[in-house]
Amino acid sequence: MPLSHTRRSALSEQVIAALRNQITSGEWPVGSRIPTEPELVEQLGVARNTVREAVRALAHNGLLDIRQGSGTYVVATSELAGVMHRRFADADPRHIAELRSTLESGAAKLAAERRTEKDLKQLDALLVRREEAWASGDAEAFVAADATFHLAVVAASHNEAMTAMHADLSEVLRDWLREDVGEELTPETYMDHTRLVDAIRAGDTSAAADEAASYPFLCRPGRFTAPASGG
Repeated sequence: MPLSHTRRSALSEQVIAALRNQITSGEWPVGSRIPTEPELVEQLGVARNTVREAVRALAHNGLLDIRQGSGTYVVATSELAGVMHRRFADADPRHIAELRSTLESGAAKLAAERRTEKDLKQLDALLVRREEAWASGDAEAFVAADATFHLAVVAASHNEAMTAMHADLSEVLRDWLREDVGEELTPETYMDHTRLVDAIRAGDTSAAADEAASYPFLCRPGRFTAPASGG
């Protein structure tokens, strides 16, 4: 729907909000190319300069990446996620692994205490999706399914701050997993997460925390693996 024509600064903010909503709603998922500038002009009913200004603003905030000759791509779902992505782009893999392990171990412990039947159904479904993605041999589909599963574990903690932080870090975690898995899935890089879901279902806080902490983040032979804290 074309946006109302108001003063330029207010109109620009409207366009930025409209584009941001396409990203945060999942209409334009991370990794996807957004419509071209002429297409956005037609869709929004605003001038080309207004669209260009909005796209540049979102690129500056880290949500979009303008690639000359290729298009503009979604790289994060929020401004904070964009900041996280830039901040940790060159981080030591060991530090990313330790951060993930610490965050998810605490979240899994809370999930074992607070999970609902709806949470368990969601985890079961996502576990199946993760296994199907692995069986398909599609590395990118597996990375996406694995990330969605881990976010659901954190969400089952019902700690909104922890869930938001994990979501903002999700692209950083995906990048490292994507690099480690590579283009071809191999048996050495697979980790079964069934025991984690079983521990959460059983309300076993200790087992859930230990299981989550024990998963290597980077698991290709010869690469760094996060030390197991138990189980």
